[in-house]
Amino acid sequence: MLASMKTDIKYSRIWQVAYPIILGSIAQNLINFTDTAFLGRVGEIALGAGALGGLFYLAVIMLGLGFGTGAQIIVARRYGEGKLKEVGPIIEHSLYFLLPLAVVVFLLLRYWSFYILDFAVESQAVFTETISFLKWRSFGIFFAFVNMVFRSFYVGLARTKVITYTTVVLAIVNIVLDYVLIFGKLGFPEMGVEGAALASVIAEASSMVFFIVYTFFAIRFKDYNLFYFQTFSFQFLRRILKVALPMMMQSFISLSVWFVFFLFIEKLGEMSLAVSNIIRSVFVVLMMPIWGFATATNTLVSFLIGQKRENEVLPLIYKIMGLCFLGVVIIVSLGVFFPRTIMEIYTNNTTLIEMGIPILYVVSLGALALSLGFILFNGVSGTGKTTVSLFIEIVVLIIYLAYVWSVVNIFQLEVFEVWMAELIYGSLLAFCSFLYLRYGNWRQSML
Repeated sequence: MLASMKTDIKYSRIWQVAYPIILGSIAQNLINFTDTAFLGRVGEIALGAGALGGLFYLAVIMLGLGFGTGAQIIVARRYGEGKLKEVGPIIEHSLYFLLPLAVVVFLLLRYWSFYILDFAVESQAVFTETISFLKWRSFGIFFAFVNMVFRSFYVGLARTKVITYTTVVLAIVNIVLDYVLIFGKLGFPEMGVEGAALASVIAEASSMVFFIVYTFFAIRFKDYNLFYFQTFSFQFLRRILKVALPMMMQSFISLSVWFVFFLFIEKLGEMSLAVSNIIRSVFVVLMMPIWGFATATNTLVSFLIGQKRENEVLPLIYKIMGLCFLGVVIIVSLGVFFPRTIMEIYTNNTTLIEMGIPILYVVSLGALALSLGFILFNGVSGTGKTTVSLFIEIVVLIIYLAYVWSVVNIFQLEVFEVWMAELIYGSLLAFCSFLYLRYGNWRQSML
């Protein structure tokens, strides 16, 4: 019966929320693209170090992103309920929590990553360059966490255009500084992989400044009780953490597993790690519409429940899935029809190009599966049942890791067969999430 019902939220409204995030993802991924393309000209060691260092950074930064997503879901719920005055305290308490967390994460990246990577990475050359990368990259965590708070505010209110503006600033600054600092142009020293890290830090700081200035001129603070910095309340923070903590763990575990995925690939050799970093950059491009529509799913599902329109949730999710799948098909077709051209953007090494082409086909299938899986999965978290989404993620990732470990350590197959894990992950995520949304008890979710 639910599946046959309709929602008043039109395709145009879904697109209105999603497209600025997609455009923002394009700008954000220009950073990933330029880092990979520039470091590919430095050499395979730098390329591999950029992959491991970047993923290690992303894994720990996911703690902040997970909290921010939880806050975003609550902001959207309050917006749906018409309780705008409660939005400001949510944002303020997010800052109270994330800034001390940023100090802890900084210490992990700056000083403790040495011991983790020394144990996990086999190539001494890749290990040394990765540590050099993280020495600079760790400073970006403070700016990144503040940016996540602003993102929670604007996405929760479905005012997503500013996400595009800030990420364009981020991309432009990073591209220019990548060229200058990696290769030592315009009188600057040639820093290699350290230059890529420093460029990203400065870009994140620039994005934060833009968020602050934009908010000062575009938002009436009194409408939301925003930045009045009232008394800190443990009870209020606990209410946010009830939703956000599972999202934090889910995001951290997910990216940590992807980091472990690359550690497994590193055991196949430096060439396998280098080509996988190129594929990672391409895969992230394939994921751009998925992230945009997934974020829209979180916000709009929570908004509908806030308005007591639970019967419209599944029809809305089906609409978003259709749009997302179409968008991914368009992008995937480029890689399927022009794989060699795609690979030549990143490297002129013929061995890497030949290794990468079959992997491109595999990740294209994986992206199609994820275009359905991520939307359904974010539908689950958008209901506020974040403990359920955490459970689904853990179950799927256990199967994912078991497959990767078996392929590398038991069957010793080729690197493109390791990447089949993404197809397995997307398919299982879609199946488990659909089962819960169709039959689970999420309609009484209280935030």
